[in-house]
Amino acid sequence: MKIIVLGGGNSPERDVSIRSSNAVATACSEAGFGVERVDPMNGFSFLDSVPKDAIIFPILHGAEGEDGVIQHEFETRNLMYLGSDSAVSKVCFDKNLTRQKLEQAGVDVAEGDSVTKDSYAGHPLATRPHVLKAQRGGSSIGTYLVRDPNALDQSKVNEVFALDSQAIIEELVEGIEITVPVLDGVALPVIEIVPPTDGEFDYENKYNGMTKEIVPAISIDESAQKRAQAIAEKVHTTLGCRHLSRVDIIVRMNGEMVVLEANTMPGMTDQSLYPKSAKVAGYPMPELMKKFIELIKRDYKLGD
Repeated sequence: MKIIVLGGGNSPERDVSIRSSNAVATACSEAGFGVERVDPMNGFSFLDSVPKDAIIFPILHGAEGEDGVIQHEFETRNLMYLGSDSAVSKVCFDKNLTRQKLEQAGVDVAEGDSVTKDSYAGHPLATRPHVLKAQRGGSSIGTYLVRDPNALDQSKVNEVFALDSQAIIEELVEGIEITVPVLDGVALPVIEIVPPTDGEFDYENKYNGMTKEIVPAISIDESAQKRAQAIAEKVHTTLGCRHLSRVDIIVRMNGEMVVLEANTMPGMTDQSLYPKSAKVAGYPMPELMKKFIELIKRDYKLGD
């Protein structure tokens, strides 16, 4: 069985996608599968020649990777692939649609709203510590934490709106940052994220090795970790995710848990959160790839 690993693309997250896809391709090879790597930066015409019995791993982050666009292309060609379908991917990629769906299901999310560049400055939340993030995107690109609204960096605001005409403004929720990977609807060990002193968990600190990622989390007890896992499973199910997801949560000092967002194609680099948690759960990368393939074969009703 051939595994086609897609990596790269044209989004601002291209570099992370390349690193993720390289790690996945290597792990698939180590697991004994034949692997072909493809960079879809020049469009989707290559899909016309993909064999129907091949499995596609779309290890793509950002636009045309996680937003349902390429998933729709797979579906129109009846191709088998890892991850959520096009409709679910579209919702999860849009932070406002995700917020709305989770709120309707009774999941606690941060107080927030969708804003344009013009409406942002006059929004009531803009007078308080808040987070401004591109409505459609990931990997902490296009995220600006505003601790002091009176010292706003307009260049960072411009960077957010350069990525998307719409942005999400949310209250800045203080507490312990955790993330919970989910594999086939079941939560994996909770990861605690500890940014460098006087730093934030932004794009730079996410990938420069300065942020500590502790698996399992140590600052919340076992009971709280189980609650976080139950919340992540509910988010995964509510949004209709398939195969894998990763749910970001803040634990307030009073123990309340606030969901920030869900990621349908988490990073898979050697510094990424999902593989670290999966390894603790007994799935080193080659075994994780085998598990993904088992799930795909099950869902597409393939025999051994």
